[in-house]
Amino acid sequence: MNQRFSAAMFALLTVTAVSGDAADLVLRNASIVTADSDFRIVEAMAVEQGRIAAVGSSEEIDRLVDGQTEVVDLQGQMVLPGLIDSHVHPSGASRYEADHEIPTMDSIDDVLDYVRARTRVVPKGQWITLSQVFLTRLREQRFPTRAELDAAAPDHPVWFRTGPDGSANSLALAENGIDREFAAEHPRHVMTDPKTGEPTGVIRQSSEVFKTRPAPDTNGPGQAELDQRLLDLLQDYRRWGITGVIDRNCDDAARAQYGRLLQADQLPIRVRLSRSLNASGSEQQIREQLDAISADPLFQNPQPRLGVIGVKVFEDGGMLTGSAYFSEPWGTSRIYGIVDPRYRGMQFIDEQRLENLVRPTVQRGLAFTAHCQGDAAVEALVRVYRRVNEDMPIAPTHSTITHSSFMSREAIDGAAALGIGVDLQPAWLYLDARTLVAQFGQRRLEYFIPLQSLFQAGVIAGGGSDHMQKIGSMRSVNPYNPFLGMWVAVTRKARWHDSAIHREQALDRQQMIRFYTINNAWLMRAEEELGSLEVGKRADFVVIDRDLLRCDDDAIAQTQVRSTWMDGRKVFDTAD
Repeated sequence: MNQRFSAAMFALLTVTAVSGDAADLVLRNASIVTADSDFRIVEAMAVEQGRIAAVGSSEEIDRLVDGQTEVVDLQGQMVLPGLIDSHVHPSGASRYEADHEIPTMDSIDDVLDYVRARTRVVPKGQWITLSQVFLTRLREQRFPTRAELDAAAPDHPVWFRTGPDGSANSLALAENGIDREFAAEHPRHVMTDPKTGEPTGVIRQSSEVFKTRPAPDTNGPGQAELDQRLLDLLQDYRRWGITGVIDRNCDDAARAQYGRLLQADQLPIRVRLSRSLNASGSEQQIREQLDAISADPLFQNPQPRLGVIGVKVFEDGGMLTGSAYFSEPWGTSRIYGIVDPRYRGMQFIDEQRLENLVRPTVQRGLAFTAHCQGDAAVEALVRVYRRVNEDMPIAPTHSTITHSSFMSREAIDGAAALGIGVDLQPAWLYLDARTLVAQFGQRRLEYFIPLQSLFQAGVIAGGGSDHMQKIGSMRSVNPYNPFLGMWVAVTRKARWHDSAIHREQALDRQQMIRFYTINNAWLMRAEEELGSLEVGKRADFVVIDRDLLRCDDDAIAQTQVRSTWMDGRKVFDTAD
């Protein structure tokens, strides 16, 4: 049965029949945030067959209790809809430390200490790679230099990768044939010393010109171990009240991994997939990819715990690495290793090709999204959406802009008019804004993660983490603790920085909760089933230890989950 139909029918049947039927579960004496259109706060809630049967006062809901009903007196504790993260990469994140633990790195010395430690383990001549230690989060605010990496590992090629860009040592450059002559032929990709023309070691859009060499085959983790690591991570999400996520770049291997967990009845949360789309293929290859994705049974008939929503491509580089595509030049930069004053970043897909990707995606009813960090990349995607929308409506597909870190007033208004969503990562403001202020100044950050402007315009904006590495809500690269994200959305505070970043873009408390609940349910294409505590919807909810509508701002980030429930069943409890 269609999920939207089943939820609507359940609501109708429940409204007409609930007064005479006992519930399976009743919460009473609580502060239940419905996150519905009126944002009601109620005392009690009844659950029947995994769905919400009624909400109201404790006296009203007590009429639905009989001897078989489980009654939970919450003694005034707050209940939220199950939290949703709009942007994660769980399969890769769970594998990240399968070989060895990788310490937190806050400085260049930390990076070099790690590289030196690996030289004592990795045989000479084999590659040492380190992924996603962002230079914006290092106290020195720069890439490790070629010379520093040479000194730390004179006998190993080294690659310090931060998304599409990175820094290499001399052996790594030599193995790729990157010298002064090569650099002169590839100025977009290979950064050079302006005085000597020698490569500095910094490579932009590295996949175009730079390859690493895998280590010889070893007895690495097998499929069963990798599946268990993914299961462990998804269970840790529940510890933080997260009952649903969107995997924002799901390849075939990850799709198969989720499928195995689903088939074994072990998928612990609700997962929706934005499938990877290879944007560099021919038009025929693109159509074949889209046909295969749209024919997936998990798109045609999503399961409660797993479904496909659409596809994702990469429109530009990264703001954390120096390659996001801007309307104004980046400006020369010691931080990012930029020497060309005209440099505006890197656009990976030109606008016409972008339209040739969006149009067949929308024709198939799939949600399209593109990684867009800089304002020029965002504006290009909005223009493409507008042109496609002239021929077929975009809004029903729940297409989005991914990240949309830097926006403009025009892009916000365009997104609102088209009915497209935006998935943003507020923790980046906390972790990276110190560096961005130093690079761009306050003026260019006016529409950096512009949450209040998006909400005021009526754009459906959802909160995500872009969790990529490690298990652990605060030790992970890009922390997935949703309460940290909520705190940043309300305070706009940045680490190692004295003042809030454009406080006028902060959310109020109700918006903060919608940001991680009903808005993200829309991005999941599941707002009829999830995201608010309303009659007929699935009974996914979380009990927390404080009142998020009234506590001090700085207390938001310290919120602890007492219990997490899915389909009216407890799936995490601090007492366990």
